[in-house]
Amino acid sequence: MNLNKSYDFFQPETCTERLHIIGCGAIGSTVAENLVRLGLTNISLYDFDTVEPHNIANQMYRQSDIGQLKVNALHNMLIEINPAVEQSIKPFGMGYVNQRLSGFVFLCLDSIDTRREITQKCEGNQYIKGVFDFRMRLTDAQHYAADWSDYSMRQNLLNTMNFTHEEALAETPLSACNLPLSVAPTVRMICAAGVSNFINFTKGNGLKKMILIDAFNFSIDAF
Repeated sequence: MNLNKSYDFFQPETCTERLHIIGCGAIGSTVAENLVRLGLTNISLYDFDTVEPHNIANQMYRQSDIGQLKVNALHNMLIEINPAVEQSIKPFGMGYVNQRLSGFVFLCLDSIDTRREITQKCEGNQYIKGVFDFRMRLTDAQHYAADWSDYSMRQNLLNTMNFTHEEALAETPLSACNLPLSVAPTVRMICAAGVSNFINFTKGNGLKKMILIDAFNFSIDAF
């Protein structure tokens, strides 16, 4: 893959750790695409869902992917972007079921309960360097991150998860068919912010613990 446009800014070989993307829907598929275009290839994908017609509007998938497992469709798409990915990518079509995590973890799940459960189980995992969490409604989205060597940052991330999936769903705009509403601009903006946060962290430029975006009021705050 020709990285002449980005290599002077970020050298992918400086990040040797595995990248775990848990959840390959709107957020996860977009995060994966961003990472691969930066030349990163050491990626694990976790999701048990298949691509459905309504996924095309806000996710990275195409009409030809409908009916496939998301991890397989995404796997094939990432190989088309950078063939070098084929040697190191690992798709897990059963989803995340307590596989050993290390390096960097990207939480891109719909359920806050599952997200909290994974984070709690990983709390004492010394092989994890950083956790990057993404949440989204219709026009606004949030990104949270933690340096996993920092106890206070781990606790701060867990403290942002003190609500249930049902409570989150009650605050999410729904379609007439009872599907959570979502649009691509919000997805793209929060994923770009989160991946930028990750790149800054790997380059030793610090970490933003929280990034808040409203894609249609054109506001962004980072702390």
